[in-house]
Formats: sequence, structure tokens, C-alpha cells
Amino acid sequence: MILYLHGFRSSPLSFKARLLDKRLQELGRASEFHCPQLPASPRGAIALASEIAAKVDPERLTLIGSSLGGYYATWLAEKFGCRAVLLNPAIAPPVDLEKYVGIMTMFHTNEPFEFTRAHVDELKAFSVDRITRPERYFLLAATGDEVLDWREMVAHYPGATQHVIEGSDHGISEFAEYVDEVLAFCEIAPDSGR
Repeated sequence: MILYLHGFRSSPLSFKARLLDKRLQELGRASEFHCPQLPASPRGAIALASEIAAKVDPERLTLIGSSLGGYYATWLAEKFGCRAVLLNPAIAPPVDLEKYVGIMTMFHTNEPFEFTRAHVDELKAFSVDRITRPERYFLLAATGDEVLDWREMVAHYPGATQHVIEGSDHGISEFAEYVDEVLAFCEIAPDSGR
């Protein structure tokens, strides 16, 4: 099963989530893809993701996290001992998201939500200083990320499988070119459907 964790202000309607869902449908594996709407509260987001992840054998689970979802996926992969794919992951969101405290809107729906100082404090509990078993991790980082520093990503996941994209952007606009590579790491062979 793949559990996709979207980024800050994002949703299951994100470009990358929809591409993965579509590709898994083409492979007849749509039932193995889950992408819940994560609450603004980091504690709530981790609780929701943990509830889903706990129902799956860690050997059969891959977390895919984008941006803030990558921060969550790292903590959850350490907790559950499963694989994680990190797409331009946030490394220090308690610092990076401090400036977003207040009323925000969701990217895909314009629905308002409040991101509070308490939420920033909650993020600190999910920090992973050093990953264990780097073979469980696959990092896809873009040098053109305009939001986060790809060098911090690379340094945070030493020994992990890493694919650094020259250029691109925070959303990895050409993610369609990397979907099959991501799925192969998830142990879903795109050429066979199994």
C-alpha cells in the first residue's frame, strides 16, 4: 500500500497525488493508494496517518511525502519501519512555517484554515535528527526548488537512494517523468503491473 502525505496547504487534489493515483489505476492497483486530507494540526496529521499505517504490514507499506508531508513521512517511517519516498521534503518546518501563522487558504479549494503558533510547536515533536536504515528511503530533490534547499535534503538523508533533479521546482512540475521510478521503489513494477 502507498500512503501519500501531501504538503502544507495542499490536498489529495495535488498534482503529484493525482498522477500517482492515475498511474496506479492504469496498473490495476488503485485500491493500494491512499491520500487522506491531512488536518492543519501536525499532531492531528500524524495521528490520522498513523491510524492508517498501523493497519498495514510495514513490509507492504510505502509512505510518499511531499514537502511537509515528507517531514511527516520521515517520522512515520522511523516509527513503523516502512519505506518512504520523499519529494522535496521539508527538513526544518518549525522554522520554515513560522511565517505562515494565521489564517491561510488551501491551494486547491481556497478553503480557509487557521495555522497557529501551537501548530508550529507541535511540529517540533516530529523532528528526526538522523534516519536509521537509509535503504528504506528514496529522496527526489530538485535543485530549482524555490521554497526549500535541496542541499539540506541531500544532507539529511545520507546513504539513502537519492535522485537530484537539475532545475525543476518545488512542485516537481515534470513529476510524470519520475512516477515509474517512484513506484519501482515502492515495489510496484510499472512494466508488469505487479
